[in-house]
Amino acid sequence: MGKTKVKEGMPDVAQERKGLSRRDLLKMSGVAVAGAVAATLPTKDAFANAKHLTGRRLAMAIDLDKCTGCHACSVSCKSEFDVPLGVWRSWVKVEEKGTYPNTGRFFLPRLCNHCDDPPCKKVCPTGATGRRDDGIVKVDEKKCVGCKLCIVACPYDARFSHPTKKVANKCDFCRHRVDKGVVPSCVNACPANARIFGDLNDPDSDVSKLVSRKAIQTLRPELGTEPHVFYISAEKLLEGGERR
Repeated sequence: MGKTKVKEGMPDVAQERKGLSRRDLLKMSGVAVAGAVAATLPTKDAFANAKHLTGRRLAMAIDLDKCTGCHACSVSCKSEFDVPLGVWRSWVKVEEKGTYPNTGRFFLPRLCNHCDDPPCKKVCPTGATGRRDDGIVKVDEKKCVGCKLCIVACPYDARFSHPTKKVANKCDFCRHRVDKGVVPSCVNACPANARIFGDLNDPDSDVSKLVSRKAIQTLRPELGTEPHVFYISAEKLLEGGERR
């Protein structure tokens, strides 16, 4: 049988392959696979379709019945912001309760509560700590002088002094992602879908529906800070008051 003719203008794949090394082929295969995976991965982008581009009140609900304490949220946050060792913007508090053999391990994911009345904002002498119209409490590193007053004032132990920048640092709901219609990194990384984020003022949002139909708890409600990180099924863990 004669050789198969290659149509004019079409590349001879067999000849091209001869000129490719094994490493080149692996690279090409890797890029193709990565592209296919990226195209099929589910994205938590319902937030991107939020109707309320203005007048939003962003909030997060964390379902402790779903949280497995895997720390994926903490790891993704570390990676997103290159957080130094020894400090955290988001972490998971682990507590064991009960008396053997009736014991249980409980997980309480922690982060800035993005309060309506944030104590950290009140004590900041330079205006570095501010609250956006959508409820995100942020830190302007250019204005921060590293006095640490906000760290002391926060009743949720959510702030720390950045070891290298020497300024206050904390969770800001991944505002660089949120402003582009993408959910925070911790929400996207949670394999159990324990974290729900969105616009509380939008009755059609997942977080609004969840908060309206479930019994929710907040940390240290007696302080009147009006936190907007809500917990579901936190009764046993918060018995006797939340401890820092």
